[in-house]
Amino acid sequence: LLASLTKVGDVSEDQFKDQVERIASKGGDYSIMVIEDAEGSAILATGTLLVEHKFIHQCGKVGHIEDIVVSPDARGQGLGLTIVRALIDKAVRDCCYKVILDCSDENVPFYEKLGLVKKENQMVKYF
Repeated sequence: LLASLTKVGDVSEDQFKDQVERIASKGGDYSIMVIEDAEGSAILATGTLLVEHKFIHQCGKVGHIEDIVVSPDARGQGLGLTIVRALIDKAVRDCCYKVILDCSDENVPFYEKLGLVKKENQMVKYF
C-alpha cells in the first residue's frame, strides 16, 4: 500500500521486523493506524503520527502526521478522513499543541475538510 504513496524499495522480512521493533521502542511517540478489510487480510488505509518533544511552548509537543494512504480500490469511502481524525484525536490525547503535515497542492482540500489550514512552505533536501 505504501508503494502507491512513495518509493518503498525492497524490504526483507528481517528488515521489517527490525523496523517494527525500533518503532515499538519509541513508546507512545510513534503511532501507526490502519484500517483492514473485513477479513483482516488487507490493509485498506494507513497513517502515522510522530510526536516531537519541543523546548518551545513550555516544553510542548507537536504531532507530525505522515504517510496517509488509502488503497485505490477503497478510495471514496471516507477511510482517509477516518485515519486522519484518529491521528488528530491521538495527538490531542498526547497533549500536542498542534499537528502538522505535508501534502501536495491537490490534497489541500481534503485536509481542509478536517480543519487543517495551509501555512507557510516546506523545504526539503533528499540524500
